[in-house]
Amino acid sequence: MNHSLGVAIEALVAILLMLTIGYCILLNRRLKRLKADEHSLKATIAELITATEIAERAIGGLKHTVRDVNENLGSQLTAATQMSAHLKNQLAEGDNVIRRLSKIVLAARPGTEPAASAPAVSPAKAVAAAAEAFSERRRANGLAA
Repeated sequence: MNHSLGVAIEALVAILLMLTIGYCILLNRRLKRLKADEHSLKATIAELITATEIAERAIGGLKHTVRDVNENLGSQLTAATQMSAHLKNQLAEGDNVIRRLSKIVLAARPGTEPAASAPAVSPAKAVAAAAEAFSERRRANGLAA
């Protein structure tokens, strides 16, 4: 019995050793797969770092461009505001000139007498008013540009 007990123990040890070897082979395969995944993960991380650096440079360039555009738009906006104020003043002056010219035209029309409160018109102003009235009639007929 001693002899068969020794063989049974040895057989059990051999089976356990075979199971251990099989498990080691399985672990070895998993470790190889893990190492391969580690290398691909390192490559992915390197690509991400490169992409991040490129994106940071692009963002810096965009910030610089935005700053330049902001400065240009600010100066153009200031110039446009000044031009608008200048044009507003010129329009007001033009309205005054038109008002005065219309008064001159009304005063210079034949057959109408100037109002008693209206000041007397000099001959030069009367001629200018007549010329203006003539040019207005020509424009109305489409003969002048």
